[in-house]
Amino acid sequence: MIALFDRRIFLGTALASVLPLPVAANAREQTMYGLIGKFKAVAGKRDELIAILLADTGAMPGCLSYTVAEDAADADGIWITEVWTDKAAHRASLELPSVQAAIAKGRPLIASFEAHHEVRPVGGMGLARQ
Repeated sequence: MIALFDRRIFLGTALASVLPLPVAANAREQTMYGLIGKFKAVAGKRDELIAILLADTGAMPGCLSYTVAEDAADADGIWITEVWTDKAAHRASLELPSVQAAIAKGRPLIASFEAHHEVRPVGGMGLARQ
């Protein structure tokens, strides 16, 4: 998050957890919650960090999309893109034992955080417009 980054940006995601949650009158008024982040792995450790970020990603309630990508122009760069049903689902994921373990295992392999953006996804391949 750190989302890991589910594992999700376990890095950038932890930063997002300090913002207040909006209160919606009903579930239809809630919007999807997204994160896009880039961080650098310790030199030569990108593949190892990616393996951690991708392990055990199946059981994350509320996660609609989670993508880990290598930066094509940066040998140590990793991009994480996440879409959640809402911000509360993302926050809850950070408490999952598997995510906590990934954060602990991956943290030493992270050299720096370069970008962290919160977004409001509105739809796309595999995502219903809300």
